[in-house]
Amino acid sequence: MSETAGVPAAPAPQAPAPQAPGPQVAMDGDSGLPWVHVSPRLATARTIALLLTLLPFALASGAVAVFLWRWAWVGVAALALLALWGIWLIRRQVAFLTYAELPEEIAIRRGRMFRTLVTVPYGRMQYVDMQSGPLARRFGLASVEIHTASPSSGGDIPGLPVAEAEALRERLAARGESQRAGL
Repeated sequence: MSETAGVPAAPAPQAPAPQAPGPQVAMDGDSGLPWVHVSPRLATARTIALLLTLLPFALASGAVAVFLWRWAWVGVAALALLALWGIWLIRRQVAFLTYAELPEEIAIRRGRMFRTLVTVPYGRMQYVDMQSGPLARRFGLASVEIHTASPSSGGDIPGLPVAEAEALRERLAARGESQRAGL
């Protein structure tokens, strides 16, 4: 402290203490967040759906090859290659489908090559839906869909075990309600 003419100098203004940042959501890497993977049974269900879709075309092409035109086997081979590529792609996609429940929002991350990261603040949620089709029910899976006022800002998490999907839906609905009550 310096004194001028017997008057003590005023203390220098201090900058406010920096606040600790919240968790940073990153598309790459783990970033230390508790990312939860969906069930690997989702890959099996999607593979069966792909094969059931391609099967009629393979059978029709095979019938044409046997009865009419032998070059139709090229179509059968192309469909087999398409099925193999689809199975590989499905396995890769499901492996990179994760979500994390953060203090203020839920983050949904998907994709290996074309990455997508969606964060939905709990206060913006209007309602949370749970869906399960016949094939998903057969594998004990459900998907949780988050709806907001803007259709482009919602998100969905497919391939969760039914009990986990119900618990997640309840937690998200409760957090959304408590965040909206604070507005």
